[in-house]
Amino acid sequence: MKERLSLNKELGLIEVFALASGAMISSGLFILPGVAHAQAGPAVFFSYLIAGVLAMTGMLSQSEIISAMPKAGGDYFYITRSMGPAVGTVGGLLTWASLSLKSAFALVGMSAFTAMIINIDIRIIGVSLCLIFVAINLIGTKEASKTQIALVSGLLAVLLLYIIRGLPKINLENFQPFAPNGLHAIFSTAGFVFVSYGGLLNIASVAEEVRNPGKTIPLGVILSLIIVNIFYAVVIFITSGILGAEQLNNSLTPISDGAYVFMGTWGRILLSIAAILAFVSTANAGIMSAARYPLALSRDALLPGIFGRINDRFKTPYISIIFTGAFIIVMLFFKLRILVEAASTVVILANIFSCLSVIILRESRLQNYQPGFRAPLYPWIQIAGILGFGFLIFEVGREALLISLAFIAVGLFIYWFYGRIRTTREYALLHITERITAKELTDYKLETELKEIIRERDNITKDRFDNIIEDAVVMDIDKTIKIDEFFKLVDKAMIDRLGMKPDSIKELLLSREQETTTVLNPYLAIPHIIIEGEGKFDILIARCKDGIIFSEAAPRVHAVFVLIGTKDERTFHLYSLAAIARIVQEPAFEKKWMGAKDNR
Repeated sequence: MKERLSLNKELGLIEVFALASGAMISSGLFILPGVAHAQAGPAVFFSYLIAGVLAMTGMLSQSEIISAMPKAGGDYFYITRSMGPAVGTVGGLLTWASLSLKSAFALVGMSAFTAMIINIDIRIIGVSLCLIFVAINLIGTKEASKTQIALVSGLLAVLLLYIIRGLPKINLENFQPFAPNGLHAIFSTAGFVFVSYGGLLNIASVAEEVRNPGKTIPLGVILSLIIVNIFYAVVIFITSGILGAEQLNNSLTPISDGAYVFMGTWGRILLSIAAILAFVSTANAGIMSAARYPLALSRDALLPGIFGRINDRFKTPYISIIFTGAFIIVMLFFKLRILVEAASTVVILANIFSCLSVIILRESRLQNYQPGFRAPLYPWIQIAGILGFGFLIFEVGREALLISLAFIAVGLFIYWFYGRIRTTREYALLHITERITAKELTDYKLETELKEIIRERDNITKDRFDNIIEDAVVMDIDKTIKIDEFFKLVDKAMIDRLGMKPDSIKELLLSREQETTTVLNPYLAIPHIIIEGEGKFDILIARCKDGIIFSEAAPRVHAVFVLIGTKDERTFHLYSLAAIARIVQEPAFEKKWMGAKDNR
């Protein structure tokens, strides 16, 4: 069906870096420093560094989860799988709104720069550019990402020139007083400018289209955050040292004003063009990323299915892209300050959800939660992030809190009156509740979904061995038994599947054990026998926590794989033995084996 067509995996490390960097280097650098300097003084670059450090906690958490679940819809997808569809609907709509608002903010922000070059109504330019980038994104992600790489490359080159030419021109007297409004102003300003790091959310939303996401995404976003944070701090430090408070406070063209001081008119024009490129790259990345959220919500029946339609030719979610573009065009006519506060607050909330999701997914002990990248210093990184982000929200102010509550209310309203009656979903929080209450609350649908995601992520093709294992008889024996009792249970379970007479399998297994023991170590045994006939092969899996007594030398075998096949299946017999040997040699095998709740 059209709605379930997959997205192309076309994005590599350079595209991931450009997408995240281009979405960050825009308003946060070319407009906000003047407004932020009026609040915090020359210490404003510390506000950016604080915001960047906090963004790192959210980024590390996001990288871990995305490397485990690289699916369209990014944080919506993993929030739903960790905390449930109600929270997922809120989180998905929050992030969609944040990315869309940030794109609208970027387009509106160009008014201060285009006025220096051409005299055309900014709304006409903004709407025109929005339509252009909607068209580019409709054609394909690769085309949009190529545009992004070109924009970001030019942008970084211009900023590097600004740093080289501006550093010797700094006047240290402009840093006095350093923090005129105190420490509180530095932290509240960090919350205000946090929207500058919202570009990291873009990667989560297009993770399904990234090649080798387990390595590419963490490396790409780490490089992007470090490099962009350095550029932010250095460029703003230079601008503060060149302009001083009188010129810089509340300026809407701070970097262009700084360039004019030491590069003249051509410098102002160059940085104004760079600003426009930055805004364009943010709008492009925002449309590309935001459009994946309605797609993901519709896949889970939390929004109408029309949003999940993918174009047959270009493999892009065209309805979702058009809807997002229309929303951005409407937002172009709102006040700039409202867009900034709303976008910043929502980005902070999205990072809180990321940190919470990592804690819930790890503590749920889902066996198929297997991220390609694990955030270091767990859970301290996540706890620090949650506390820090919560502090920033309160520092931003009452208006930002009201905006946050309004977005949350809208998300809950949509879930309650649309999604709730159309879908049910298992989530990781239920697994934690199950551990605490010892009650069966899950049916392992999430484990199955995560298993399929791993196969898709790692390009694993199911073979005959996989199918046999999934269909195998599984025994979970709750008491100590001897080897003959165990083989009798195996015989009873397998004779009908293999078309054998009663006790025939038991006798063959006992005879094989008398020839040479199949116990490989004190924990594991792999009994295997040849039976008469053709084209028959099967596997039985058994766990006994108290132990199966194979012999005096092996009184407590906890894991047993029984292989039974005909002579013509000898090659596959040996392949299966080798495959099982690889599995049981994994470092965490015994812990996972004994920790599994039941035979599923």
